[in-house]
Amino acid sequence: MASKLFSLVTFSSFLIIFHFLSSPSLADVPLDTPLPPETICKSTPHPSYCISVLPHKNANVYDFGRFSVQHALSQSNKLFDSIEKHLQLGSVLPQPAIQALEDCKLLALLNIDFLSSCLETVNKTSGVLASLDADDVQTLLSAILTNQQTCSDGLESLPSAAGSVINDLSASISNNSQLCSVSLALFTKGWVPKDKNGVPKQPKTHLRFGKGRLNLKMSSQARAIYDAAINHRRRRLLQVGDEEVLVKGIVVVSPDGSGNFTTINAAIAAAPNNSVASGGYFLIYVTAGVYQEYVSIASNKKYLLMIGDGINQTIITGNNSVGDGSTTFNSATLAVTGLGFVAVNITVRNTAGPSKGQAVAVRNGADLSVFYSCSFEGYQDTLYTHSLRQFYRECDIYGTVDFIFGNAAVVFQNCNLYPRQPNQGQSNAITAQGRTDPNQNTGTSIQNCTIKPTPDLASSNFTVKTYLGRPWKEYSRTVYMQTFMASLIDPAGWLAWSGDFALSTLYYAEYNNTGPGSNTTKRVTWPGYHVINSTVAANFTVTNFLMGDNWLPETGVPYTGGLI
Repeated sequence: MASKLFSLVTFSSFLIIFHFLSSPSLADVPLDTPLPPETICKSTPHPSYCISVLPHKNANVYDFGRFSVQHALSQSNKLFDSIEKHLQLGSVLPQPAIQALEDCKLLALLNIDFLSSCLETVNKTSGVLASLDADDVQTLLSAILTNQQTCSDGLESLPSAAGSVINDLSASISNNSQLCSVSLALFTKGWVPKDKNGVPKQPKTHLRFGKGRLNLKMSSQARAIYDAAINHRRRRLLQVGDEEVLVKGIVVVSPDGSGNFTTINAAIAAAPNNSVASGGYFLIYVTAGVYQEYVSIASNKKYLLMIGDGINQTIITGNNSVGDGSTTFNSATLAVTGLGFVAVNITVRNTAGPSKGQAVAVRNGADLSVFYSCSFEGYQDTLYTHSLRQFYRECDIYGTVDFIFGNAAVVFQNCNLYPRQPNQGQSNAITAQGRTDPNQNTGTSIQNCTIKPTPDLASSNFTVKTYLGRPWKEYSRTVYMQTFMASLIDPAGWLAWSGDFALSTLYYAEYNNTGPGSNTTKRVTWPGYHVINSTVAANFTVTNFLMGDNWLPETGVPYTGGLI
């Protein structure tokens, strides 16, 4: 009996070993080895959907990856056509549905452009890319998923009267999201180098000149215009630094009519379309004043440099809010999607107030964008770091609920975060990061910043609880490093969104923070929360997380590449 039992166990073990050997995983074989889709799809977040869309034949990661990106582009074009058809019925749709569809249309157009760019790259090569090239495509594929999610969130928030729109588009958006997730997973497996965020680089510091100072390299004509504008106000806006920032043209915006334009949007319209980095920036100098306008910088307005006269001097203000019928996405006072945008010395406000719900001051979906010495003022959802790669340096951010939110790859450095008094019964959450997929290269990194209450919150003796963040989406990722935290931070540090949602899939971390609110002994004990060391923290620095050494120097904005 024992002998038979041993034989059965041995035979069973043999079958298990044989099955394992006959079903190789992607980790076991070279990436160019043809495999069935059932094996390839195991490395994606949606294996069943992946199997249903990939061709039923053996192919390698690169062939399947190219197929999925091509298919995603085709499906995105179809989705755009469906959105257009619904908008043509605008007269019979409620206004909130029209707004949500307009948001989806803009996002679908961006996705078509992004997927076209991704397809061009993956069609050129079968093999691991250089880190910067891989990061470019991974960033675009991550943003495509974010755009899909933003559209879906907007439709889900619609009233029941718009049920037909939701029903017609939701399935298509869901399928597109799964397909783009498969594309991102296959790209990450085949094209992204494994050590992309592995070995931390040495800390690097660039351009340590004073606050708000850029050295602008201009033509003699542009310099004359600029100097005249500065001298007219008898103040020196910018002083000379060590790095030159190439400027190819300039216009002046002034509310008193002394410049080229009286509105910022008119100046943006006059900027050239589809500029390239090597050509230099188009400078829009916005003089002191209050600009009551909703400013939009479209995706074709690339490499704009917008400089104001200083925080609380040049002010852009609006009051759109969800409470007054806007979508969150479209409530922004300043909305940016143009590649390479840089803003300096400007305040942007949303004055809707704490009772109006989501009310965005700035929505940023511009890749390689920078805000330097700027201020963002609002309450709920002040700063929407929507997507792509972003950097904020020496900025002030004011708000209450989720006042820094979105799904960009973003670093805040040397900034001031000011929680303020919310509505009665509300708690403050500084961040609500929206990562939805484990392969997205997104997250919020807050380094060498200061968290202090505004006077109205401080005077309340902190009866309002303030937290470092809460998980808006399943793979929410936020890291605080080398940051001063005043006593307003609740000892638990972090706030759950709803029950145990995302508590095991999120990634929240703290490294070497200071101040009475930084004590981690009573922090949450979620599986996704970590106190990290310098080796791990280095992955969330400007150099490693944003690959900032490759693009920030040309902006002229100071930054520290590594840990402080």
